[in-house]
Order: sequence, then C-alpha cells, then structure tokens
Amino acid sequence: MVARRSWQQEGRDPDYRFTLANERTFLAWIRTALALIAGGVLLHQFATALEPRIVLVLVAVGLGVVSTALSVIAYTRWRANEIAMRHGRPLPYGWALPVLAATSLATAAVLTIVLIVS
Repeated sequence: MVARRSWQQEGRDPDYRFTLANERTFLAWIRTALALIAGGVLLHQFATALEPRIVLVLVAVGLGVVSTALSVIAYTRWRANEIAMRHGRPLPYGWALPVLAATSLATAAVLTIVLIVS
C-alpha cells in the first residue's frame, strides 16, 4: 500500500463518488494527452508525402509538447480538485480547457492549410 500524501490527510475524506469522478476526469485528460502524442507520431512518421515537411515536423513536436504539458496539468488539476473537495471549497478554475481548445484549433487550421497547399 502506498503511503498517503500529507494533503490527503487534510480536511475530510470526500464522498467516494466524487473522488472516483475526479479520477475519471484525470484519466480522460491522460487519454487526451496520449491521443495528442499519437497524432504527433502519426504526422511525423506517416505523412511524409505532405509538404512543407518542416511545418509538419513543427506541428508534431508541438503536439508532443502539449501532450507533456497536459499530463502535468492533469495531475495538478486532479490534486487541486481533491484538496478543494476535502476542504469543502469550490473547485478551482480550469484555464487548461481554453488553452487545449486553442491548440486543437491551431493544429486543425495548420493541417488544413497544409492539405490544401499540397
């Protein structure tokens, strides 16, 4: 058994349903990060006929960076939500959603332009 962190001993244990919902949300963020890295690998390895190649490489690397950041954000968001629930406070604001949406929009726009130009 893994020892509980100090913040996990603060406040009251939240209802297990909320804890499990928070964990499912964390896992959804991790799945999104995995999908982004898979998309980056796919672009780099299998979209070799599209030009300009440097744009595709930059998008692939960008997706890898966003995936890495998203994994960190997933954990910090899960932890912040868990702490808020333990203390009966409102859940913190999630700034990551607008950033993720903007990243998806930018990626789709760049790839659409690349497909039109190629």
